[in-house]
Amino acid sequence: MQQESFRTLRIGEQLTRELTALLRAEVKDPRIPEIVIYDIVVSKDLSLAKVYFSHLDITQDATESLKGLQSASGFLRTRLSNRLNLRKIPRLRFIVDDTEAKSERIEKLIESSVNR
Repeated sequence: MQQESFRTLRIGEQLTRELTALLRAEVKDPRIPEIVIYDIVVSKDLSLAKVYFSHLDITQDATESLKGLQSASGFLRTRLSNRLNLRKIPRLRFIVDDTEAKSERIEKLIESSVNR
């Protein structure tokens, strides 16, 4: 596994702050509820940013949020180019982070096996 450079980490942190602000203030798509961005991993050549997210509304399906974010990615890149001083804004690839749901499922499995 490659180690990330300081520059890509710093750009990932900047993207996280700016995307969070944009999603709260400027994106009005009803498919995108309260989104939490957990991490952004930027490629070494700055051409791609993987955005790991989850939403706070457990009742809503994550695929709808993913579709909404994918459709808003062009708008978000344009707004990011206005806010950040980067020569090239990376393409945004949104990935649902379901780590929390998986950990809850594992905890339930462990509980059920201990209680037998």
